[in-house]
Amino acid sequence: MQQKSMSWGEALRIYLKPKVLAMFFLGFSAGLPLLLVFSTLTAWLRDYGVSRTAIGFFAWVGITFSIKVLWAPVIDYLKIPFLTRVMGKRRSWMLAAQIGVAVGLLGLSMINPQLALWKVAVISVWVAFCSASQDVVIDAFRIESVERELQGAMAANYVFGYRIALLVAGAGALYIAELGSWSISYASMAALMGVGVLTTLLVTEPDHQKVQDLADDFQHDWVDRMLGDGQHSRIWEWFVKAVACPFIEFFQRNGRFALVLLLFIGIYRLSDIAMGVMANPFYLDLGFSKTDIAQITKVFGFFFTIFGSFLGGLLVVRYGIMRPLILGAVMVAATNLLFAHLANLGPDKAWLAVVISADNVSAGLSNAVFIAYLSSLANQAYTATQYALFSSLMTLPGKFLSGFSGVIVDAQGYAQFFTYAAMIGIPAVLLSIYLWRRRLREEALAEAAAPN
Repeated sequence: MQQKSMSWGEALRIYLKPKVLAMFFLGFSAGLPLLLVFSTLTAWLRDYGVSRTAIGFFAWVGITFSIKVLWAPVIDYLKIPFLTRVMGKRRSWMLAAQIGVAVGLLGLSMINPQLALWKVAVISVWVAFCSASQDVVIDAFRIESVERELQGAMAANYVFGYRIALLVAGAGALYIAELGSWSISYASMAALMGVGVLTTLLVTEPDHQKVQDLADDFQHDWVDRMLGDGQHSRIWEWFVKAVACPFIEFFQRNGRFALVLLLFIGIYRLSDIAMGVMANPFYLDLGFSKTDIAQITKVFGFFFTIFGSFLGGLLVVRYGIMRPLILGAVMVAATNLLFAHLANLGPDKAWLAVVISADNVSAGLSNAVFIAYLSSLANQAYTATQYALFSSLMTLPGKFLSGFSGVIVDAQGYAQFFTYAAMIGIPAVLLSIYLWRRRLREEALAEAAAPN
């Protein structure tokens, strides 16, 4: 069906809906732990005199976020005793994950890294595990709570809350540590997880009955095929229902076209992620001071990221997902050409502000729109597992290619590197257009087949 057009006023009022507002606070809860087991953690360790070699190994904590798809089926299928019965499927897992993060951060606040570095490592992995689990269940909650037309606004508010949390867990945690201590800083961050806990207690659980009926209908055929009539263990039955069925359903629903969708998910943010690792070295090598970088790229750029996120959400509400998706792909690729021009221009702060403005608006817009698009691909019967697959896949190719970014810069310079980064965004633009035209054909066929 063709999406109903909304006025700009109607689109803006979407952000006042309670469930859309709640996503800001859940986004804050999701973003808060990230830096506390990454850059903020490394600053704490170095401040206590931990060696750079040992600090480098803590980067492996981040692997937890890249493999969350492995335990997403457990979150999708398993009930928490008592808690699920009282709070529901999603809220119970959200609360458990948030409490796990808070307890872990509080534990870190009580440790001296010089005396028990291994404890810091173990608890950091625990915090990352709980945080990644929270990501999985919040994504599922977001998709199941509202209809597809509101997913752009939900994603925008989520990104807004997430970005605010990054500021708090980054600059805020360092500021508290400077005025007080690292112990007070991490204990304060643990207390701020109360924002997520309170939100979880206040929001309503999505209606799972219709979704469960859909899952039961789909599983009935496949469970019979894979389990047969013979004896089988409960573990094998769980594996079929919770792990195999989400992937089978996705490929059965989309056929061979599923491979195109997975390809698109993998390359959409390729241009953005591939250049990201070289951004700060580029600013420094060009001659900008650390103060310039902090003021322009971090503080100034933050507000343009938020603006881009809200604009992306509005565009999805106003025009649907596909056209803003194309716009986001074009903007992400094109802004790399602005970086290439800056590389030839030199340390011009005014031009840096222009480049950062364009880059952060495009990043915020494309991220919000892409989250909404991925949400539309997930079947609500298997939301957690399918979305975890999508979110893991969307960063892996870019992370792999970014490893070669330094080689290209050393061999050919920054201008050529950013030109290449723009070029690898072209396939995402072309595939976005193809998917849009395919969606138009499907809607036309559905409209023609509908009874008058």
